[in-house]
Amino acid sequence: MKNQLLLKSAGTMLVRILFAVVAAFPIVFMLVSSLKPDQQIFGDMSSLAAFLPVGNISFDNYAAVFDRVPAARFLLNSVGVSAVTVILGIFVNSLCAFALSRMQVRGKKIVFTAILATLIVPFQTLALPLVWWVNQLPYFELNGFSLEFSKGWLDTYQVQIIPFIANAFSIYLFHQYFESIPKELDEAARIDGAGWFKIYRQVVMPLSGPATATVAILTFLPAWNSYLWPLMVVQSEELRPVMIGIQYFFQLNVSWGEVMAYASLITVPVVVLFIAFQRSFVNSIASSGVKG
Repeated sequence: MKNQLLLKSAGTMLVRILFAVVAAFPIVFMLVSSLKPDQQIFGDMSSLAAFLPVGNISFDNYAAVFDRVPAARFLLNSVGVSAVTVILGIFVNSLCAFALSRMQVRGKKIVFTAILATLIVPFQTLALPLVWWVNQLPYFELNGFSLEFSKGWLDTYQVQIIPFIANAFSIYLFHQYFESIPKELDEAARIDGAGWFKIYRQVVMPLSGPATATVAILTFLPAWNSYLWPLMVVQSEELRPVMIGIQYFFQLNVSWGEVMAYASLITVPVVVLFIAFQRSFVNSIASSGVKG
């Protein structure tokens, strides 16, 4: 019996390793190809050398990336936009989920259902109306010691952040996780004189680490990978995120080594973030699924 369990465990492990290797092939190919000149990339395609750092290896492609496009600026823009979107998204969505989950509010089930209903609406159908709306919003800019007023958020940082702070799926994840936290803790805190915001800040949120990590990942990924929306609302090069930079490499002479180097630069942060929060991500999804 013990030997059968060991064989089953070993078989399961081998299957997992096989799937991991298959999933890692594109990333390994990208990283290895980013170190090779174009001629060697195409020459190694017919052998396993395509996945091995052999031959004429250098970091010339990475240096060429920064010469060809303002990659540092693009990276800085995406880091800033993604970080602010994640921070504000966690606060707004968790606060909304807290009200729907813990507070006795009339009609909250209808509101929660309406929020979830927005998940079936694809962003592409909202993009053009959203462009019109953000172009009607007031914009205040400090010019020296005077405050200047204008209309329209196009070609700004806030137009890349504010429309994506509130997210129905993030609210759903927080709501489901908050439901698993005993409400007796709220009652005990209320007896001690705590208000709802204090309960949210000191009782519920400290216990919601896995849900917070999951929402952080799921908010960061679309913010980092955003392409269509910045392409529509951002014209200035100094405001563009990393994904817009991809199109720079397909103008005139295409260097696939440089394409792979740029793709590596914008992929590695996402992989590192997921690995760092992987355990919390899995725990949150499992916990949310229990009551769902």
